[in-house]
Amino acid sequence: MPAVLRWLGGQARRSLYSAGADLVDYTVRSPFGVSAQIVPWNGPLELTARSLACAIATGNSVVVKSPELAPLSGIELARACETAGLPAGAVNVLTGYGQTAGQALIDHPDVRHIVFTGSMATGRTVLKAAAERIVPCIMELGGKSAAVVYSDADLDAVVEAVRIGTYLNAGQNCNNLTRLLVERSIADETLERVKACVEGLSIGPGRENCDITPLISQKQREGVESACRMALSQGARLVAGGTALSVRSGYFMAPTVFADVAPDSSLFQKEVFGPVLSVTGFDDPIKGIELANDTDQGLAAGVFTRDIDRALWSADRLWAGQVYVNGWYVGGVETPFGGVKKSGYGREKGQEALDGYVQTRNIGIRISQPLSGSGNSEPAVNRSDRYC
Repeated sequence: MPAVLRWLGGQARRSLYSAGADLVDYTVRSPFGVSAQIVPWNGPLELTARSLACAIATGNSVVVKSPELAPLSGIELARACETAGLPAGAVNVLTGYGQTAGQALIDHPDVRHIVFTGSMATGRTVLKAAAERIVPCIMELGGKSAAVVYSDADLDAVVEAVRIGTYLNAGQNCNNLTRLLVERSIADETLERVKACVEGLSIGPGRENCDITPLISQKQREGVESACRMALSQGARLVAGGTALSVRSGYFMAPTVFADVAPDSSLFQKEVFGPVLSVTGFDDPIKGIELANDTDQGLAAGVFTRDIDRALWSADRLWAGQVYVNGWYVGGVETPFGGVKKSGYGREKGQEALDGYVQTRNIGIRISQPLSGSGNSEPAVNRSDRYC
């Protein structure tokens, strides 16, 4: 989190241009005013920090609607901002439920900018309300991210990507690796290695540095269990896990792998938001790319190969906001993050993030020429900009 705050805090810029001998032109990136930010529960501190930092760096004030399942980190971050000397009213935190507190916030006439991270269903509700008042939005609406694994891939790298990309935070990450698409000639070996990795993952609370931590709530776990039952009913083959765990206090779900997952199945198409991986085979590179792109969402994607030409060919064709090559979660606070298709629009992180928090305005100045004698010559005019 400190890296996000430091980097974004130094990126605000103005531009000045000379537009001719008697013209000066400059561009101002002006704040919207009040930015309403509705933050999800799966990473409340980091996700609050990344949007709050952009808003403050560009001169906006912020009202954060903290997630009802994890409200405390937003409050503590606001206290830290106060301690750091931010003016009163620059950072505000609103707690409560989305249908009441969140709705009141996005409907408020003083809100001129909205940042939302969450489900597609709730995102649509936010966008409808924003459309009524023509309020610009930054939307991050989850994903169903796939990794395409070619026959020349480093399988150690693939297994490590699964360990981190699928099971970190119990799979409760919007850009986690949920679909593994494997070239058929190495599908059996890949599946065996993934299974061995998954069965060796430690289970317990995060403070014990365990691989599999609890889901956020009983409701969330019930949703993951339901998705597993649906996968079985639609013909997927269970390789590991698939059930809730009662070995520890908390809402634990066994790390789960399904094989032979059909492209038209619910598990292939819909976000589960839990520690569940689907594995599907393909026969040629074009089919692998088609399968990766065959969902409504496009937040992240990956490709694993030792051939750099094939990696770049694939990255160009994988329709996602970010493409990871031979790893997962490749990137940092300096690089833009966001989705395409129904995963949303706008960017967080990187220089591009700041563009979503400002209104670009242009100011052109004609520099008056000294009067010569008593003539009344017509002043110079930039005629190319007389009409819009």
